[in-house]
Amino acid sequence: MKILISVIVLIFSNHLFGQKKEIILKANSDTVDIRNGHEFRKNGWTISPELKPDIFYTSAVGENVVFITDLDSITIPITESTDFDFIILLQGKKKALTKIKYQESYLSKLKKAALYNEKDDRYVPLFTYQSSEHPSLVKIRKELKLDSIAGNGSELNKIFNLLHWVHNTVRHDGSSNNPLQKNAIDLISICKKENRGVNCRMLATILNECYLSLGIKSRFITCMPKDTVFDDCHVINMVYSQELTKWIWIDPTFDAYVMDEKGNLLGIEEVRLRLISGQPLVLNADANWNREFLQTKEDYLYNYMAKNLYRLETPLVSQYDNETWKEGHEATYVELLPLDGIIQTPQKSEETNTKTGVKFTNYKTNNPTKFWTKP
Repeated sequence: MKILISVIVLIFSNHLFGQKKEIILKANSDTVDIRNGHEFRKNGWTISPELKPDIFYTSAVGENVVFITDLDSITIPITESTDFDFIILLQGKKKALTKIKYQESYLSKLKKAALYNEKDDRYVPLFTYQSSEHPSLVKIRKELKLDSIAGNGSELNKIFNLLHWVHNTVRHDGSSNNPLQKNAIDLISICKKENRGVNCRMLATILNECYLSLGIKSRFITCMPKDTVFDDCHVINMVYSQELTKWIWIDPTFDAYVMDEKGNLLGIEEVRLRLISGQPLVLNADANWNREFLQTKEDYLYNYMAKNLYRLETPLVSQYDNETWKEGHEATYVELLPLDGIIQTPQKSEETNTKTGVKFTNYKTNNPTKFWTKP
């Protein structure tokens, strides 16, 4: 009997001590401050017991992630194998299963996409820009009173005046459905009529047509991640400055532009290269979302845009009403791809949408010189 009892106790003890001990972080408030490496976010995390688990991803290798509740805190050193589980006990009764997990940073992924092929000579048609004297662009200029908005200053002043005006006139709503009529006049009109916003693509469309109407060459650029299937990308404008004889980065969603450490304006290509090489970047101090939240260089450039500068796509023809789908319309796009592991073929594809009657043509290139060619 004594032997039997000893065996039972031993088995129970082994089972008890073999179990993983639950690590519990106590909280009364459902918001948590987070220090992720050198970055601190006040109320940067919302406790969500319904998620099992709720995962916080970090790329802060060699640093710590600290969760700070109103009652407690926990510090976790981060390595590339970090996969740490704990429980946040909310108000003494709700358990929120929480995980801190390493994930490769978007900037690290972008650095792997540094290589292009300057010798790629596959055919890509020349980019063209609609004349400011086109009746539709003249209509935009007059109806929206763009001469007055742009002002009588330098070309750069006009570029920035139009940027700020579009940003302040139409709010961004990334979850909104696109209106059927996708041109500056109709987009602004429906936003005022329905008190609504539009997504980044429509904002860039509005601004693009405003620039073209004043004879300023521009294109909108779809900035995409590495994944071919994704939930989020971003669309901004590349605007050609005759004063600077170069393209510059213009983003109406965030009222943003980018400079080097000396204050020189940068284009999309230059920003991408500086992210990859680690050279300094400066975001304008008043960059913001809907005049509600200021943007930081770290969030906007090193995280969000580092994700979305992997692949780039632009219309071949920069023109009025380019994406209002109607019978007989033809839309051609050119995509710039790095050499790193994504779908490279077919180099040219054509498809006609059976519902709208629109013919779509897509070209791929690995040659940045063809993509960034000056007008």
